[in-house]
Amino acid sequence: MESRSMWMRMRAHGWLYTFSILATLALGILIGSIISFGVKGKEQKNGDAKPLTMPAPQQLSNTFAQIAKQLEPSVVNINTESTIKNPHHRGNPDDEDNGGDDNGGGNGGMDDFFNKFFGGQNPFGGQDQGPIRERSLGSGVIVDPTGYIVTNRHVVEKADRIRVRFKDDAPGVQHDAKVVGTDDETDLAVIKVDMDHPLPAAKMGNSDSMQVGDWVLAVGSPFGLTETVTAGIVSAKGRDIVPLRQFQTFIQTDAAINPGNSGGPLVNMNGEVIGINTAILSETNAYAGVGFALPSKTVIDVYNQLIGPEHRVARGSIGIMFDAVENPAIARVYGAGSGVTVSSVVAGSPADQAGLKVGDTITAVDGEKVTKGSELVSDIASRKPGSKVRLTYLRNGKQQETTVTVADRAKLFAARLGEDQGNGDENAPKQSKFGITVQKVTPEIADRLDIPAGKGVIVRDVKPGSFAEDVNLARGDVILEINKQPVNSEDDLRRIESSLKSGQDVVFLVRQRGTTQRDGTIFLAGTLP
Repeated sequence: MESRSMWMRMRAHGWLYTFSILATLALGILIGSIISFGVKGKEQKNGDAKPLTMPAPQQLSNTFAQIAKQLEPSVVNINTESTIKNPHHRGNPDDEDNGGDDNGGGNGGMDDFFNKFFGGQNPFGGQDQGPIRERSLGSGVIVDPTGYIVTNRHVVEKADRIRVRFKDDAPGVQHDAKVVGTDDETDLAVIKVDMDHPLPAAKMGNSDSMQVGDWVLAVGSPFGLTETVTAGIVSAKGRDIVPLRQFQTFIQTDAAINPGNSGGPLVNMNGEVIGINTAILSETNAYAGVGFALPSKTVIDVYNQLIGPEHRVARGSIGIMFDAVENPAIARVYGAGSGVTVSSVVAGSPADQAGLKVGDTITAVDGEKVTKGSELVSDIASRKPGSKVRLTYLRNGKQQETTVTVADRAKLFAARLGEDQGNGDENAPKQSKFGITVQKVTPEIADRLDIPAGKGVIVRDVKPGSFAEDVNLARGDVILEINKQPVNSEDDLRRIESSLKSGQDVVFLVRQRGTTQRDGTIFLAGTLP
């Protein structure tokens, strides 16, 4: 009986709920009919519909517009021309037989590691054999009224002619510019235009004051479209996007950056330059929501040195190496709670002369604690060559100290960096015979290029006019063997390189940039001059 009574109550409630719905619907229909009837009757009776009017212009927020007007005169379009020596098709080596596509196929539509971050800026590239003229576009920002302009090194490198166009120039008018100095480590360059009147210089800001979420504007000439302004926010700070680039930490932004934006400014809401747009993260070499700008703190430091008497950036070094990726296992094995454990000591370097050895863990510099390799590099690099620094380190669990004289990093690592010092010092490291800078293939690169982990070295840079350029080695190529000898590290390459003499044949087994395991490898060969 109790259950039957409950069922009856539920049934009654259900009818009530149903009735409520029907009543609501009926009421809505009735009200709708009345409104419809009233409106319809009013239209027929009065005919009082009024024409639409355009309201007077009203500026709701003009912050972006004010910044754009302030910065655009300081942002320039850069047009470069260069002669490409021995250009060749860098796609599948069997393209002639399999009908390779016009874009140098063989990568299945997947851009390789270098294109992912530093895609080419040349919109006129082709496959003609023999020397060709290449044109590229970029941006720059005036930082001194006398004509000094900051841009990216990759915008002006290897250029035979650099021309600059200002905002108010008549169509077709361009001004020749000369390179004052460049810095490979940060991909920055300073160029200068000689003018007979002061130029509108942008105001530099402090990148350290920026926070994630702050509004920013990117100004430049994407795809040659001058005076383009895009808006976004600071998405992240301190981004390391290229392995072993110790002096490149970026501001990440979602302000649209595309080819041609390189070298243009990233500005804050005070209209101050807080970064130089340098790279994008994209699978298509076009904007995908992630862009990177070098912080103004780095830009100012590099600029001040490039305009100096030597027109180069001097960075300190003590001649040690360490694991770039922090690994707690290293600290546990070597008995150090925190610090930087030395994995290699350059022979004859200041660290070697001061007695530092592999396995020592540096814990402090002049009494200031260091816990990460980036902190140690930043501290030592900022010191002038010839200055002295006191290092605290642990060896076999015991704390020790030593004093080290800081050396010039470029001279100390000349062979590894592939830089020609040309200073006539017989004790200085000899110039690289090949003229290339390489780095070990990281797991990320190995996975992207379909290469077994630990195999090969990737070409990071090729010196113009070098032996490597003569045999057509290119940035992004992976060297697997030299003269039948495996090359799995920088030391392997330097050991083989040092054993070769002028007149000897050199054969590189190479996985070319943008190709995969399916495409195979090729030989690049020549005779050392």
